[in-house]
This record gives sequence, C-alpha cells and structure tokens, in this order.
Amino acid sequence: MSGTDRFEKWHHRNDRAENALIFPDGCRDVLVVHEPGKREKVLLTDLDFQPRVSELAEGTEITGFRLRPGAVVTDEVLLAVARDCAQVEELLGNALDEVNDLDDVIVALTLPMATVEQVSKQAGVSLRTLQRRFREYGLPSPEYWRLLARARRAAGLLASERPLVEIASACGFSDQAHMTRDLRRWFGGSPAQIRRDPYCLSLLTQPALGNWTGEQISTR
Repeated sequence: MSGTDRFEKWHHRNDRAENALIFPDGCRDVLVVHEPGKREKVLLTDLDFQPRVSELAEGTEITGFRLRPGAVVTDEVLLAVARDCAQVEELLGNALDEVNDLDDVIVALTLPMATVEQVSKQAGVSLRTLQRRFREYGLPSPEYWRLLARARRAAGLLASERPLVEIASACGFSDQAHMTRDLRRWFGGSPAQIRRDPYCLSLLTQPALGNWTGEQISTR
C-alpha cells in the first residue's frame, strides 16, 4: 500500500478465481474494478461487522483506495470517479481534504481503555448527542469503533510472543476468555488460531482503524 492521511492506495490482481478474506477494519474502500470482458466499475464498500469472503473472477484487477476510518464520500464524488477514473486520486483527495467533527472522536475511541462516556465528555457533548452525530453521518455507533479498535489492537499484538492473558489485560478485556469471544466475533477465529496464521496476521496489521497513517496511536 501507499497513501496519505486521507486514503491508502492499493492494487490487487488475481490470475485465477479467488475467495478473498476480508476482516472488519473500520474503513470503507473506493474500488475501481476491472473484470475480463466486463465494463470497468466503481464501488464503495460497506463497513463490516464480521468477516466475509469476496469472490473474485479469474483475471480481476482492482485498484483500491482505503479511506481513513469514518470518512464519508458522497454519491456525487463516486459518480465523478466513475466518469473519469484517471482522476480518482485528485477527486478523493479534494473530497477528503476537510475533516469532519467525528474524526478526532473516532481516534479517541481507539485509544486503550477509552470509554464512550469519557470521549463524549472530552468532545463537550452529551452521550446522546454524540450518538446522534454518528447517525447523521450514516456511521455505526461510537461503541462499534471502540470495540473494533480494541479487538484489532489485540490481534496486532498476536504477532508478538506475549502471553495471551497479558495481551487481554493490556487491551482492556476483563480476561482471556473475553478477548477470545471478541476476536471470534470480529475475525472468526480464536487468538491462538489467528496467531498461527501469518496471512490473517498480515491482513489485521494493514493500515486501518487504530493504526491509520498519521494517527498518534500505537497498536504495539
């Protein structure tokens, strides 16, 4: 991947049919998809709440732009990209130049031991107002960002040799069993299973919620 604090650009091509594993990461991606014999298309992915598999036909080529966590792009921007894919980086860059009032809130929710109540106070609004602001942007509730960031932080630490019980404590889980339940929910496997799978570990350490470019946060 290569990118900026607004999006991360990536490219994928598969020479044979493939089932691509996708984990929740708190980011939407703008995809420019080329499939053999088909017209080029532009897609905006949804925010995921559980693992999923994307079926890719042989010869599919995708240029993706992973938007920073919580970023929103309008239908007008997507239509402009579809009309002129060569200008996609400029169009997305211009659209994402201005941060919204939830950017700092989402970053705060990813910090170790953060609570939604604490973050709402720091933002100077009531809990109900904060929840309403997320709905107005069409985003999941504040708790989604907090829980997913905690799970991703723990998954990132699985690449180390630290004991699982220590990782659970460091990431704010009540115990190791609590961490196991959450990682199964978000990523479809136990900590021990994820730790043994280099491919899963590589996916879970890509730039996304909790370790985004420019965020003053460490998942290590």
